[in-house]
Amino acid sequence: MTSNARCSTRQLAVLVIAAISLTACATATSEPRMPTVCPPVVEYSREVQARAADELDLLRDGSAVAEMLSDYSVMRDQARACSQ
Repeated sequence: MTSNARCSTRQLAVLVIAAISLTACATATSEPRMPTVCPPVVEYSREVQARAADELDLLRDGSAVAEMLSDYSVMRDQARACSQ
């Protein structure tokens, strides 16, 4: 190996170490942040909630509507947490 090649290799190593060191200091992510939009949570009166509970009791076990309402309940909880 010639002395010129050794110098070139050393410079390359220094550049690589410098690049790695500088990227370790980066504080921002490369992905753009999207604004968070929380859906509104509709509030139901106690009367409507009681009527819905009575109607839910009339459904047979394993009803698709009951399963969907369970999912809706989770989504409402997530929307509440999002807006806090």
